[in-house]
Amino acid sequence: MRAYQAVLPEMKKQNASLVAISPEVPDESLSLQEKLDLDFDVLSDHEKRVARDFGLVFRLGDDVIDIFSNTFSIELPKKNGEASWELPIPATYVIDRDRTITVAFVEPDYTKRIEPDALLTALTAM
Repeated sequence: MRAYQAVLPEMKKQNASLVAISPEVPDESLSLQEKLDLDFDVLSDHEKRVARDFGLVFRLGDDVIDIFSNTFSIELPKKNGEASWELPIPATYVIDRDRTITVAFVEPDYTKRIEPDALLTALTAM
């Protein structure tokens, strides 16, 4: 998120907007936005409707749930405001003015994200 924040001024020069969508309840999403001092909106999709529309939702396996709960003390149901142990696959989209997706980066490994420079290149190409 901070890497995208760093290129936000350049994105704005290209009349682009940046929005992040989180499965967390609104208070948690707002906390993330404040904690990272982000100048773009972090919206809440805590029922994962948007993620489901994009076919991105998966359920964590029991072994991973155990690690989240017992090793890291992370209770996803509480953070996400629902009983499921589901998460969206991380994805980044560049959408043009006529609502056409021009770039889609979908990566199950949450540690891998599209590089900010690739976003700027896609915006320049539009």
